[in-house]
Amino acid sequence: MADSPLEASRQRRAKAMTLAAGSAGRVAVHLLLCTLLAPGGAYVLDDSDGLGLEFQGIGAISGGGATSRLLVNYPEPYRSEILDYLFKPNFGASLHILKVEIGGDGQTTDGTEPSHMHYELDENYFRGYEWWLMKEAKKRNPDIRLIGLPWSFPGWLGKGFSWPYVNLQLTAYYVIRWIMGAKHYHNLDIDYIGIWNERPFDANYIKVLRKMLDYQGLQRVKIIASDNLWEPISSSMLLDRELWKAVDVIGAHYPGTYSVWSAKLTRKQLWAAEDFSTLNNDVGAGCWGRILNQNYINGNMTSTIAWNLVASYYEGLPYERCGLMTAQEPWSGHYEVESPIWVSAHTTQFAKPGWYYLKTVGHLEKGGSYVALTDGLGNLTIIIETMSHKHSRCIRPFLPFYNVSHQVATFILKGSLSTIQELQVWYTKLGGPAETLHFKQLSSLWLLDSHGGFRLPLQEDQLFTLTTLTNGHKGSFPPPPKSQPFPGSYNDDFNVDYPLFSEAPNFADQTGVFEYFVNNEDPGEHRFTLRQVLNQRPITWAADASSTISIIGDYKWYERLDILSVTGGWTTYTSGRADITAKRWYTLTLVIKGYFSSGMLNGKPLWENVLVKYPAFGWAAIGTYTFEFAQFDNFHVEATR
Repeated sequence: MADSPLEASRQRRAKAMTLAAGSAGRVAVHLLLCTLLAPGGAYVLDDSDGLGLEFQGIGAISGGGATSRLLVNYPEPYRSEILDYLFKPNFGASLHILKVEIGGDGQTTDGTEPSHMHYELDENYFRGYEWWLMKEAKKRNPDIRLIGLPWSFPGWLGKGFSWPYVNLQLTAYYVIRWIMGAKHYHNLDIDYIGIWNERPFDANYIKVLRKMLDYQGLQRVKIIASDNLWEPISSSMLLDRELWKAVDVIGAHYPGTYSVWSAKLTRKQLWAAEDFSTLNNDVGAGCWGRILNQNYINGNMTSTIAWNLVASYYEGLPYERCGLMTAQEPWSGHYEVESPIWVSAHTTQFAKPGWYYLKTVGHLEKGGSYVALTDGLGNLTIIIETMSHKHSRCIRPFLPFYNVSHQVATFILKGSLSTIQELQVWYTKLGGPAETLHFKQLSSLWLLDSHGGFRLPLQEDQLFTLTTLTNGHKGSFPPPPKSQPFPGSYNDDFNVDYPLFSEAPNFADQTGVFEYFVNNEDPGEHRFTLRQVLNQRPITWAADASSTISIIGDYKWYERLDILSVTGGWTTYTSGRADITAKRWYTLTLVIKGYFSSGMLNGKPLWENVLVKYPAFGWAAIGTYTFEFAQFDNFHVEATR
């Protein structure tokens, strides 16, 4: 029993320091040995000379493309649980920003997302799932900031050219209609708008967009440019006063934690407008933890946005499992809360847009970094990371070698921060299954001496958040269902009178757009169908195929029934003529057994036992030979693995 309040405080402080690096006894003992063996540096955290730049938030991208495609198909309660892990404040990733693709009908990495205007006189603000996702994010966090960015554009904007700047006013009108549709039909206020993802910008287009936004009363909508590299947008803004006034944020992709001098000279906000895109294991989490700190320390970037929000697209597509978490099995309900979710929480749960970085941030003497943020009202959050080179390499850019070693860091609080007496402690350890620990709250750290400081033993691959805030929380739900493969037998007759989403469940469009369609010309069996709706190639972002295709199933299927041309890449395995006419229904059957395929039309053979060596396995699919209207009904697949 303590003899006095002072002695009790000393005992609490000693206990907190012992447990500061981990609640498990073996971790605490190991770190105390480090205290004896590895001295480190002293770091002052001070607000006496003012504050640094304003923190703009941490976010993630849905799009680029179709990365949230399977999420909407999840049954409840699993769909809501996933959304809570992503957006609910003080629960999981607790994101401040959601950036979505403005669907443009083109292939943009993992699929296509539908445009709100397939054609010039066509407007529909209920296509796709980004509207739904933004509303779900807002439902959980009304303060979340929303960003829209085009990757591709519908073909009619190009007037025969694959270029969105043929008619600047027309393209600006198209984008503004999306912003206004978000408000009118979904009560969503878009906060920021981009230009053209990772493609050339047109300075005159940016100026026209700003003028037209203002004319429509959308002065509050800010422009981000150019969602590519720091240059040439930064130098262009320095040389063009009107362009400088039009752009609010310079957004760069995968900056490697560094900006350029010309970008800093603009005195505009600098963002890592797309970053991460790394496998969401512990190495990916290490990448994410390192850049969240060092994007600001090295490059003055006040916001970092991850591609992508949730890996909710088929395994086997590009960049699989590169989301903050994984949800790619709506048929089973299985999802996985990956470690980047908890790395995000170290910042997002303890600092919000409108807080300010301290000027006193930087690198640790023996590797790693620290940042500190304040709300200016007495609250302080310190985030410390010691990610090793081996365990924090992002997919891009190249990471020069550096070393991290055991150290003891001394932090001294000065200015108004010197009155702080207690800090909550949250801890993550990455690097290997035996030692991994995600977002665990430890005992409080007491600062009771007159120097306003504390010492913290640090190892490789750790994250610490020390904060005055007490509302942090590691949210959880009961374990989701176990992982199951896509059903080997699957049917869809598309008989949905009032669909919640324009796409049929589990179909993932890769080129073209396939939507539910009410066939008024056939009120009988085929009244409700799935229709490929594009007859014009979009202004592409990636290498769109010339044939439209929507996939479904399991890419590991090696014997599959398919409704598609029998082609593999650029190889045509068989061809011929079939007696078909427009506006009639036909049953097309494709059977593949081993390396041989057979096809039938209305039960009559078209070809038999044609050797097909490539691909060796793959999804089932529907599609058309070119961009042309076509309807599909009564889809059925039987597959083996």
